[in-house]
Amino acid sequence: MSEVIEKQSWWQRLAERYAHPGRLSRMGVLGMNRRNISYISRYNPRRLFPLVDDKLKTKQIALEAGVTVPELIGVIREQHEVRDLAGIVADCAGFCIKPANGSGGKGILVITGQDDGGYHRSNGSIAGIGDLERHVTNILAGLFSLGGKADVAIIEALINFDDCFSGFSYEGVPDTRVIVFQGFPVMAMMRLSTSDSNGKANLHQGAVGVGLDIGDGHALRAVQFDKPILLHPDTGLNLMNLKVPHWQTLLELSVSCYEMSGLGYLGTDVVLDRFQGPMLLELNARPGLTIQMANGRGLLPRLRQIEALGKKNRMTPSQRVEYAREHFSERN
Repeated sequence: MSEVIEKQSWWQRLAERYAHPGRLSRMGVLGMNRRNISYISRYNPRRLFPLVDDKLKTKQIALEAGVTVPELIGVIREQHEVRDLAGIVADCAGFCIKPANGSGGKGILVITGQDDGGYHRSNGSIAGIGDLERHVTNILAGLFSLGGKADVAIIEALINFDDCFSGFSYEGVPDTRVIVFQGFPVMAMMRLSTSDSNGKANLHQGAVGVGLDIGDGHALRAVQFDKPILLHPDTGLNLMNLKVPHWQTLLELSVSCYEMSGLGYLGTDVVLDRFQGPMLLELNARPGLTIQMANGRGLLPRLRQIEALGKKNRMTPSQRVEYAREHFSERN
């Protein structure tokens, strides 16, 4: 469904603005058909898709590869295990419940704290254990999963929001999407939640996308609902003042997912924890195209530049990061 929404909103609006798809191609904009045929089908073996479509499998291979991820508190696979939920989260000040096979931020329940009054949600409301159990039951039934298939509920430790992003996001934790091609970070943006997106970093629901310079992580341009903006719609902060710290570490974490997953064209979603720094939230084998709108430029020139390096390229992950920072920075 998200692919359909993306096709109808982003591509059609951009096509209307520039009148003809041929002109978009000359601008270097990567369209959905070319992305699917020339990059996803060519560089992403379908046998590897389950590793990234299933968030639990992603977490498992990340832990094996030594990639930093949010702590796994528990997993509920069967309905009879739902009654164990209260015990699983008893000692957790905050936690997150999510479907292993969800998409678009659907089915994610964030609890920021708990006391005798109940479980405090990120939007300020209070839930009881019955509310949490019903949510887990809905996850198991496949209410939030792709194709409505039976799913698994994952309980993770809450990310400690880094204060450097205070005011840039409404309620939810912002994340950084990096497009990694053949192990090179080619484009990045930060996704900031808003009241329109209900505190979720989902662009289709109204989150803000901020294009980031691959060179140093500073803001280039910002969009909401495919339209350029300057100020965050809820907090009023100037989005052009945003700059992501620990940029080298964040990019190195992203490119390490190339070796970890075996996927040649992927999106990495990284969050910044106050204590642990950049950590991987999830991977996407079919990353969306709106990142081009947020950056104000197309992906194709950068993808073709990496392809031109050929199969003899033997750069290390750190060298690939340095190559991208040098060749794809807006300052150069």
